[in-house]
Amino acid sequence: MPRSYRSLARVPEFAPFFAAAALRVGAATVGGLALGVLVYDRTRSPLLAALAMFGPSLAQVLGATLLLSAADRLPPRAALCSLAALAAAGAAVLAVPGLPWWAVFAVLLGQGLADSLAGGVRYGLLTEILPAGDYLTGRSLLAVCAGVTQIAGFALGGLLLAVLSPRGALLVAAGLGLAAAVTVRLGLSRRPARAGGRPSAGETWRINVLLLSDPARRHLYLALWVPNGLIVGCESLFVPYDPAHAGLLFGCAAAGMLAGDIVAGRWLPARLRIRLAAPLRLLLALPYLVFLLEPGPVVAAATVAVASVGYSAGLLMQERLVPLLPEGTQGQALGLHSAGMLTMQGVCAALAGAVAQYTSPAVAITALAAASVAVTLALEPGLHPSKLRVRPPHAPSPVARGTAQ
Repeated sequence: MPRSYRSLARVPEFAPFFAAAALRVGAATVGGLALGVLVYDRTRSPLLAALAMFGPSLAQVLGATLLLSAADRLPPRAALCSLAALAAAGAAVLAVPGLPWWAVFAVLLGQGLADSLAGGVRYGLLTEILPAGDYLTGRSLLAVCAGVTQIAGFALGGLLLAVLSPRGALLVAAGLGLAAAVTVRLGLSRRPARAGGRPSAGETWRINVLLLSDPARRHLYLALWVPNGLIVGCESLFVPYDPAHAGLLFGCAAAGMLAGDIVAGRWLPARLRIRLAAPLRLLLALPYLVFLLEPGPVVAAATVAVASVGYSAGLLMQERLVPLLPEGTQGQALGLHSAGMLTMQGVCAALAGAVAQYTSPAVAITALAAASVAVTLALEPGLHPSKLRVRPPHAPSPVARGTAQ
């Protein structure tokens, strides 16, 4: 049975690590909402507003292919502190009146690249801060924290937009990002890089190829990215499906996801975590097939809440991925998961919009849910516990494992 969330507070450095992660999510949420409103006010373009809010997520694919080798080749405290400060500076720049559009989207591209690297550094460091048996509990708590912080961030962002302005809210986001940088600098110990050598695009490609070359890891990555992304594509159609109740649907999705993360991370014993990963992936998609009947808001909200419990399958698969990682690649490997997942979410949201444009939101939601079920069933044979073994065991020469100070 995993340890309790409260017991993690007694692990040295977890509290400041957790606080810095929460501040960073809050900064991104407040800043994204403020920028989306600012861009829409200036352009009246829903497309540009959406790109302003979600463009950095799509940019993570570039980080995954060019920068992720740095996640294991930079000292983690210095890297996290610098990246948080860079994000804060970007939010402050976006608040400058009259900023040209090319500069706005250049900053967003930079933020997406930085976030892809920050995710790898953060989750790689988590494997060092927590004992191996507590990784699932720690990731579960961070997932719960991210969900709650996003909800609170949207509420705070709405309040700031009403009291101040979009630019004022961006400055608050910059302040939150700076607080995250200070928390990292003062709360975490100095550690050496996990791997030797210089980070480069070539090294990033080499390690990515190594990570994806083994069938066990490859199946886990695909199962983490594709079914999840297709269901996020379903969620992207909540507004056109039912504009009056879209907020209810998003809230129910968040509530279901939080409930699933808490149960999976805190209460499920190891034997059930292995058995329930596949049913939870199916639970994520199957309820959405009801949308073919165009249910009303009550049934739709209940359906979304139940389905979103299935997001917890991601935690269970991450727990299975970590032991399969070559030594010295934890940061890049977990960053690849995060960047690939966010990229797939953006791609599937665009796909959902295109399908809905030529059919209807209900048909598009049903089609993407059916595709998620099909992908889950196709991948399942390669995810059997007997198949999740790396053959042969590799170590990504010439990197070397660093020792914590």
